[in-house]
Amino acid sequence: MNLYLKFFQRSKSICLLVCVLCIGLGSSTAQRLPKPAKPPRKGAFYTGQYPNLLREAGYSQADIDKKVTQAYHDVFEGPNRVYFEVGDSMAYVSDLKNHDVRTEGVSYGLMVAVQLNKKEVFDRIWRWSKKYLQHQEGPLKGYFAWSINPATMKRNSEGPASDGELYFVTSLLFASNRWGNTTGINYYKEARNILDAMWKKDGTGDVYNLINTQHKQISFVPVGDMYNWTDPSYHLPAFLEVWAEYANDGHEQFYRACADTSRAFLHRACNPVTGLNYDYTEFSGKPHATKWAPPAFRYDSWRVPMNIAMDYVWFGKDKAWQEQYAQRFQGFLRSKGINTFEDQFNVDGSRPDFILQAGDVKKLRHSLGLVATSAAASLASQDKQKLDFVHAVWNAKLAPYEDGYFDPYYDGLLYLFSLMHLSGNYQAIKPAPHH
Repeated sequence: MNLYLKFFQRSKSICLLVCVLCIGLGSSTAQRLPKPAKPPRKGAFYTGQYPNLLREAGYSQADIDKKVTQAYHDVFEGPNRVYFEVGDSMAYVSDLKNHDVRTEGVSYGLMVAVQLNKKEVFDRIWRWSKKYLQHQEGPLKGYFAWSINPATMKRNSEGPASDGELYFVTSLLFASNRWGNTTGINYYKEARNILDAMWKKDGTGDVYNLINTQHKQISFVPVGDMYNWTDPSYHLPAFLEVWAEYANDGHEQFYRACADTSRAFLHRACNPVTGLNYDYTEFSGKPHATKWAPPAFRYDSWRVPMNIAMDYVWFGKDKAWQEQYAQRFQGFLRSKGINTFEDQFNVDGSRPDFILQAGDVKKLRHSLGLVATSAAASLASQDKQKLDFVHAVWNAKLAPYEDGYFDPYYDGLLYLFSLMHLSGNYQAIKPAPHH
């Protein structure tokens, strides 16, 4: 009996030892297995939560609201405004330094107006743009002449620049979502009018789709040979996602594919060290020389960091690369002096031999427009020092430079856009509950 008890106790001890070993082994195995990754934070389009980096930088909400209101006043209402009302129902936005109205400016004006809920301003700009810029017949029907002289009302060009249409369509879809379509302008119908016209362009009259359908990339100009190359600052994957959500024209899958193609394109187009890109490129991301300037990072390129930050915040589908990009881009500018970096570069970061003039002025400067868009890049950055750029745009002034040069149009609109992004006031507007 005693022998049996001893054997039983010994067996129990062995079992216990085996169990302990198994538990120990289990816990060490668990330690070796990677922890399940946290699901990536979804974009603000899905969560409704837009970051307010100005609050994070320590500014009060009252001061932030005042800053955005003041910037809007300066660009649209003040003595140096670029917004001009015509009669009792129309208005345009003018590039004063180039003495013209361009689709870039009026479509930016629409985006500002719908974001800040200024319906009358939106409606005025839309009516003017439709009346004076939009082609109502012929091969270009539905597209907009990209430049007109507001003094003579003579078009400088009949052809479109694809970014104008991108902003027109997206702004109209947002206006439809925000205000509905029964208050005088059927915004959705106007957006569809542009898109439906775009899908009918088959090369007749040498006019094509805004998007090069073979490459699934936005064209520089959807006319002639300019259909076969692109401008990195026209790559707005966030806008194409919006089209996929709200255009309801049967091309949702194509728009989403184009958004993904744009993200992949930007990886190639942005220098892996400096983050800089050429103003104009082939669809491969390689430089495209133009007759007006050799390839470099210049005025168009300033918009790229802000566009990437917008896509990061709204949809968050390419976060890892976009975070690295923002860090590289801001790191490069910091190396040039955060309060002194100039506004044109070769993409390797060196100073270009050729300086593209702005209006009548040819000079490198520390431009407000680039200060603004580099601050917007902070939305995508994980760098501990990213708020330095936010403070820089906060402290910047929309005022003449020391030499008297002043551009309330391009500098001013990019400055306003940046403050809107950084304060959470630039959003993918969803349909209001009552629509």
